[in-house]
Amino acid sequence: MVASLIKLFVTATATAPTATGTEVETTVDPAVTRYIATINAGMIAGGNTTIPAASFVDDDGDAVTVLPAPPTDGYFNVYVNGMLQEGGLSTLTTASLVLATDEAVEDTPVVLEVSDFSGTTSTVTVQPIISAPTITVIV
Repeated sequence: MVASLIKLFVTATATAPTATGTEVETTVDPAVTRYIATINAGMIAGGNTTIPAASFVDDDGDAVTVLPAPPTDGYFNVYVNGMLQEGGLSTLTTASLVLATDEAVEDTPVVLEVSDFSGTTSTVTVQPIISAPTITVIV
């Protein structure tokens, strides 16, 4: 006599849980600062134009001693003679702004605009209602 094994076979269907009713409040509080400097001959050398922080003034016309560090949660734009420059052509540190060109012209204005979004916050103001999955066993 040959023994055989009988296996249990079950099929089931399920629905995915759903979340409803969530409300999120997001507050965006960007810190935008602008600085302006004028290129002089001493800044142009070795394939770069290096503008020291002390050459800039802020929006109020006050001299600055340091520039903001490039923001982790933001960006900076550089305008040379009113024209927006490609992002990869400039390097910002707290000590200087370096433009990857030695073709800058003396007395050309440079505007540095720094936008920092690290003050952005999000809060769940209404907790979600999450349904349990429905499982139906078919025998």
